[in-house]
Parts: sequence; C-alpha cells; structure tokens
Amino acid sequence: MVGCCFSWTAAREWCLRRSFSSAGLKSTTTDLGDGTFMHCWAPLHRIDSKPTLLLIHGVGANAMWQWYEFVPLLTPQFNVYVPDLLFFGDSHTTRPERSESFQAQCVAALMEAHGVKRMHVVGISYGGFVGFSLAAQFKDRVERLVICCAGVCMEKRDMDEGMFQMRTVDEAVAILLPQTPEKARELIRVSFYKPIKWIPSCFLRDFIEFMCTSYLQERKELIHALHKDRKMSDLPNVTQPTLIIWGEHDRVFPMELAHRLKRHIGENSELVVIKNAGHAINAEKPKEMYKHFKSFLVGPLPPPKQANGNHINGHKLD
Repeated sequence: MVGCCFSWTAAREWCLRRSFSSAGLKSTTTDLGDGTFMHCWAPLHRIDSKPTLLLIHGVGANAMWQWYEFVPLLTPQFNVYVPDLLFFGDSHTTRPERSESFQAQCVAALMEAHGVKRMHVVGISYGGFVGFSLAAQFKDRVERLVICCAGVCMEKRDMDEGMFQMRTVDEAVAILLPQTPEKARELIRVSFYKPIKWIPSCFLRDFIEFMCTSYLQERKELIHALHKDRKMSDLPNVTQPTLIIWGEHDRVFPMELAHRLKRHIGENSELVVIKNAGHAINAEKPKEMYKHFKSFLVGPLPPPKQANGNHINGHKLD
C-alpha cells in the first residue's frame, strides 16, 4: 500500500521546513535547564532596526503548520520567532507544570536566551492563552499583543452551562487531540466554517500518526489545566495595546468569549470579527488576518480605544 511507504504529512513537513528556511529563519533548540528544551524558528540574521514578532501556535499542530502562510509575509518587516510550545514539535520538559503560565515563562526564557528584550506577540487559540499570560507576567517585554480565537476569559462553569459544543473536557480532548479519522473529521467540522467535505481516511491516519500521537498524555494535561477551576476573578489583566481577532462562526470558543475579553481588557483593546470564518481563521482567512496584523503592529503605538469600541472587519460598530 502507498500509505505504508509514503507519508504525505512527512513530505509536507519537509516542504514547510524549506519554506521557513527560504524566509530567512533557522531551526534552533535551546536548553532552558531543569530538563526543559524548546525548539524555535529564529532569524538567521537578526536586524536591530526591525521590531521583533513572536508567533505562538495552538493545539492543532506544531508551529510550522499553523504559521506557514504568514512567515514569508512577516519576515521582511519583523525579526520573526516561531517557537514550538512544550510537548509540540521538538519542545519538551521533564517538569510537571502544565499551565499556560508555565508555558509563557518558558517562552520568555527562550526569547531571553535569544537576546530579545522587547517584542510584539501574536497567539492563536491555545497560543493566545500563552500570549496573554506572557503579556501579563512580562509587561515590560511585550509591546503589543494580538489574541486570535482564544477563550482566555472562559470559566469552568461555562461548560456546565452549555456554552460549548463539547459537553465535557474529556470530550473536548478527544476531538482536539484526534486519534481516529472519525475524530479528525469531527475536529475539522468544528474548526472550519466551510470544512472540506471529504478527506481520505489514509490521509487522516497519516496525519494523526505523524502529528497527534507524540506526548499525547502531556497534551491532554495541558487542556485539562486550562479548564481546572478557571474563574474570571483570577484572571490578570494586560496593559499593552491589544488586538482581538475572532472568527464570526467560531464553534470552539464562541463569540461571547471575544466580547468578554474585550470588556476585561477595556479601552486599550480592539475587537475585529472575521466574517465567514470559524475557529481555524489562520487556515480559512490568512490574508485578512495578515492585513489586520500589519495594520496593528506596524507604525506608532495605537492610541487608547474607547471601552465600547468594537469593530467588525476593521469597522467600528455604532
């Protein structure tokens, strides 16, 4: 069988590595001590006159798979760093911590090891949780923050009250970390506004084997840690100018959480809703995302926004 001798996912991974290298990035691994190693795509030659941009991926795959559309567009304007979070790609730790706070501390240590003192941060989905925590813990190092489809403001009770399609955390884990083609199809249906209607099972099995089986238990623990005893009253705030980007039809983290985050951060935040998009906005609407990234991140710091300054596709709602 072809599936036994050729891996489409491995071939795609090779192409993505070539793409990142062609964009001027190099593969690096940093020993942070205490059994913690973090892999990161970093500039081959950092240019001091350019600002630094950190891209943080979500649970769906490693850093390359979630940011490959953006890296060639962003490297001409920024020193771009794209790390694999712990238990994704080539990043791992023997330490027991599983919180987004610990992930953020490791990312901060990684950037310090690369000599980066100030940066803009973009995080999508789980990466948005980490980016938010990074901005809250290291206020003097994060200049601007972009949060994409990340339910930072969710509470444990939201699942009990029926906000999410997944009724329990275990059900969410089974979909977000699929181990069968059927669960992978369910993830695609939940994540995309217009999902691909048919994908051969052999392709899905290949992707699962290559991308979804390593550190499976640790990834489950990461998701459980997000929900455990989560309350808005415990959530810190961020003071940096913040852009919130959300898919209009997100079924993983519903729009209510976007508005809740906007209210939580307040006047220093701006909400942009991408029409005809679900949770996987990086795959469905990369050009629109890039447009908003560029508008927000390039140029002088934006002035504070009014607390009710919601935006739809970049236009303020009256």
